[in-house]
Amino acid sequence: MTVTSIAEVFFWSSAVVFFYTYIGYPLLLVVMDRLRARAVQRADYTPSVSVVITAYNEERDLQGKLENTLDLEYLKDKLEIIVASDCSADRTDEITRSFAARGVRLHRQTERLGKTAAQNAAVEKAHGEIILFSDATTLYQPDVLRVMMPNFADPTVGCVAGRLIYVDPAQSSVGHGARSYWGYEVFLKERESRISSLIGVSGCLYAVRRSAYVVLYNEACSDFLIATKMVEQGLRAIYEHDAVCTEETNQRGDRELRMRVRVITQTFTDLWRNRQMMNPLRSGFYAVQLISHKLLRYLVPIVLIACFGASLLLATHSIFYATVLTAQILFYTVALISWRLERSGVRNRLLALPQYFVLANLAALIAIYKFLRGERYARWEPIR
Repeated sequence: MTVTSIAEVFFWSSAVVFFYTYIGYPLLLVVMDRLRARAVQRADYTPSVSVVITAYNEERDLQGKLENTLDLEYLKDKLEIIVASDCSADRTDEITRSFAARGVRLHRQTERLGKTAAQNAAVEKAHGEIILFSDATTLYQPDVLRVMMPNFADPTVGCVAGRLIYVDPAQSSVGHGARSYWGYEVFLKERESRISSLIGVSGCLYAVRRSAYVVLYNEACSDFLIATKMVEQGLRAIYEHDAVCTEETNQRGDRELRMRVRVITQTFTDLWRNRQMMNPLRSGFYAVQLISHKLLRYLVPIVLIACFGASLLLATHSIFYATVLTAQILFYTVALISWRLERSGVRNRLLALPQYFVLANLAALIAIYKFLRGERYARWEPIR
């Protein structure tokens, strides 16, 4: 084969993978949703609930979060609140103790091992039939428990995830990009939930049957891996659209990048350690979801590099390839301009999507490098 032929193979292979990942897979979900949607058998159900709030140096937001949790519309004698402090060095523990008279319990880790380890330890101390996991920065609508719990009347449901709405008071470019990207993710989640099971949940609002909870290794991305652990047990993780919480987006690109690198690196570790679940013969359509939504999505930066390199080689041979190369250069230039404007304090919502697309794929590329180097994350730092 000639160099031109090889370049064409790379170009078209990359194009197929890219368009399948972002367009073909969503279309497949729409078709599967119409063919094999599974209903949830909801019924009146009010089990005891333990709310686990994992915290590390959350003195800024914890008091408001605890007030918000205590105001939830649920039977007070069936509601338990535990703050799992991962060796916080600020007033997190002190604030939690000030709520002791109102029933809030503090669990402080003896060693800082990260969010997942703190969650594991808190679950061991919890008494609820259902464990609800939350973050200190997330505020719930008062009815979230009343909306979520009836789903557990269905014995096939092991995990229920709520709907996270990002808010961006500063109207930043990064925040706008994150909200748009999240809207696309919600579209996928709703259909994955109805077809088979979610492949991941929002870590700030999800509930798990205590009997189905599995202790996770410390470096696990718990809000991703928990769904796989449900499927392994023959259960489902479902999406509850009406259970709503809000959280502020990151407003700076560097902070969003660090957060996404950490999460994607953890997810690669989880995919590798649970790679048997990507076998359709073992887990059916759930394997297709894992491969399409996670593995291929995080490999897109490799695809983009291959497509750009092939276009560069082919541009002198065809107007089509020259046009595609020009379009790529313009797109990346627009993303760079948006980033420079953000650094200068100028907000531009029109350019936010290209910037966020490049940011997300740069994060995935860095995460691939870190994963292959053997780097792992367990501890976390609040990015504020």
